[in-house]
Amino acid sequence: MTRILHSGDWHLGRYLHGVSLLEDQAHVLKQFVALAREERVDAVVIAGDVYDRSVPPADAVALLDEVLAKLVIEARIPVIMIAGNHDSAERIGFGGRIFSGQGLHLRGTLDDLSPIRLPGAHGTVAFHALPYTEPVFARALPGGEAVSDHQSAMAHAVSILRAQRRPGERNVLVGHAFVTGGSESESERPLSVGGSGNVAADTFEGFDYVALGHLHRPQNIGSSRIHYPGSLLKYSFNEVAHAKGVSLVEIGTEGLPMIRSIPLAARRDVRIVRGTLADLLAQPDPTRSREDYLCAHLTDDGPVLDPMARLREVYPNMMELQFTRTRTGDASAHAGGDHRRREPAELFQAFYRDMVGAELGEAALEVFRDSVRSASSPAEKGAA
Repeated sequence: MTRILHSGDWHLGRYLHGVSLLEDQAHVLKQFVALAREERVDAVVIAGDVYDRSVPPADAVALLDEVLAKLVIEARIPVIMIAGNHDSAERIGFGGRIFSGQGLHLRGTLDDLSPIRLPGAHGTVAFHALPYTEPVFARALPGGEAVSDHQSAMAHAVSILRAQRRPGERNVLVGHAFVTGGSESESERPLSVGGSGNVAADTFEGFDYVALGHLHRPQNIGSSRIHYPGSLLKYSFNEVAHAKGVSLVEIGTEGLPMIRSIPLAARRDVRIVRGTLADLLAQPDPTRSREDYLCAHLTDDGPVLDPMARLREVYPNMMELQFTRTRTGDASAHAGGDHRRREPAELFQAFYRDMVGAELGEAALEVFRDSVRSASSPAEKGAA
């Protein structure tokens, strides 16, 4: 039985509404290293999007260096890490040929697609590390002249990996892609603009386990053979219902891999609170931390004064505010049309309706019309 700790989409250096998440990432990565030790894993797989952007901040690089040193040098656990679409391929792959002798296998570009073979109790396991595969780079591979999109790029690169399998070995493909059938989140960067970045699941036929990164929700595609462990943390309010953590994968001599999702305790949760402003201020949930990263959905029927500042007095990490009042009337009747051809009063009525969730009274509307007349009169006189 080979035990693999599969993770990905760390996005080191990420911000959430302007707040750095590096301390939060360090908090869970400390647990990640401890888990790798406790479970006595044979290998750690990090399936891309290690950093949040191609030029990461220095403190994010330092955090990664600390984590890899604890895994590879102190715990003597081999690590296979690939570049994702957020990463710089050259930065992730830097020093790979030197570090591989110490058990740190870095693959950033498609220059080296040779398998990483690790001995196991039941024979060799070949890890086929395939970084994020842009069609333009896959086209440059031998025989890649017909590559035209993400599907053909992945199919061609995987065919090169498949040809390197040996009888009697178990084969693990480590990749970064959007496999058709997967469930997206809003915090993922699209893999293509103006076209499909999807890859079909049957592209990965012939591999015992496909360890993927890119999608932030933990999920299998079809079966446990193709698996996303999800992102390290919740990176948007669209992900509040996600159970974040890592996947412990056990691969036997035959049959489907056994996957156990293991949660990691976040320093602060990312969640949504709902209610009137008064209720949220007076009755915070005693079972949840007020320090969490929060989005408030206010249900007040009338206007509220300076809600964000008041909420932050109780919830210091309030980050987003939305109004979820019950709408009156048919909103679609007011949504269309060219706003440049609409009267100021009509535009103001629509604005008030969107903000307050009710119709503007006739008396208030007349006050607005008087204000518009007063503001426009001097200009008209000057023009005359």
